[in-house]
Amino acid sequence: MDTVAGIRLFIRVVETGSFSRASVDLGITQPTATKHVAALEARLGARLFHRSTRGVTPTEAGSAYYDKCKLIARELDEADNLVALMQSRVQGSLRISSSVAFGRRVLTPLVLRFMQQHPGLQVDLSFEDRYVNLVEQGVDLAIRMGRLADSSLGARFLGLNPWVLVGAKAYLAEHGTPKQPGELAAHAALVYSTVQGDERWHFSGADGHSVSVPVKGPLRSNNLSALLAAARAGMGLALLPWYVAHDSVKGGAVLPLLERWTLPAQEIHAVYPSPRLVPTKVSGFVAWLQGQFGDEWWARRL
Repeated sequence: MDTVAGIRLFIRVVETGSFSRASVDLGITQPTATKHVAALEARLGARLFHRSTRGVTPTEAGSAYYDKCKLIARELDEADNLVALMQSRVQGSLRISSSVAFGRRVLTPLVLRFMQQHPGLQVDLSFEDRYVNLVEQGVDLAIRMGRLADSSLGARFLGLNPWVLVGAKAYLAEHGTPKQPGELAAHAALVYSTVQGDERWHFSGADGHSVSVPVKGPLRSNNLSALLAAARAGMGLALLPWYVAHDSVKGGAVLPLLERWTLPAQEIHAVYPSPRLVPTKVSGFVAWLQGQFGDEWWARRL
C-alpha cells in the first residue's frame, strides 16, 4: 500500500474505531488493514493504537500522528480539487506558436475572440517561420501547415489552406493574361521560396490532369506579404494562400488567374506535445478552432 493510501487508512481506523469498518470503507480486507497499520507502527517505532475487544483507540502518539495526517489529507484533497477544476475550465497560461503570416492575418483575431469568451485565459502568442520544438520551448499548441511527419505529438486536423494565382491589372495589361498553366513559363514569377523552392508551380485540371510548370522571375522570398506587395506593384504573378490574397482580390488590387485549374492545398493542423492527458485549455481551444476553417474560411475569418 502506498503512502497516501496508508494515510487515508490510518485516518479511517481512528475515525471509525475499527479495523473492519475502515477496511470496508476503503474496499480492502481487514487482514490487509491490520497488517498495514502494524507495519506503520514498526516503521515509526511507536504504538499508534490501544487495542481491545471493544475496538481501537489512538495512543498519545497516534492522536498526534492523526492530526498531522488529517492536514496532509486535506491538502491532497484540495490539490485534487484544484486539478479537477482546472481540467473543467479553460483557464491558465496558454503558449501558442504559428508562422508569421498565418499568425498575424488569421490566428490573432481568432485568439482574441476565444480570449473574450474565456477571461481566465492568458495567452503567450509567438510567430516564427522556423520549426519550433514544442517540448524544448514549452509551447502548448502550434498551428502547422502541410502533412505531418509521424511523431509522438498530438494533432488535430483543422481544415485546408487553399492557394490562388494572382496578378495586377497593370501587369496583365502589359504582358497578357495566361489562359493555360504552360504559358506561365513566359511570365515573371514571384516565388515563395519556403514552399515553391524548386521554382515549379503545380496545377490540376477538372479532369484530374496534372501540370508542373517551371517558372522564373525577379523576386524570391520566404515572406508572403513581400510577394503580395510585389504582385500588387505589377512586378509579376504570385502564388499565394487565399487568406493572404483575399483582401487584395476583393479590393481589385490583384486578379485571380487560371481559376479553372486547382492548386495544391495545404492541410492545417493543431499540434501539441502529447496526445495523452491534454489540458483543457489546449483541448478547448483546439475544439473551438475546428469549427473555424470551413468553406471559404479565409473570406469570413474576421
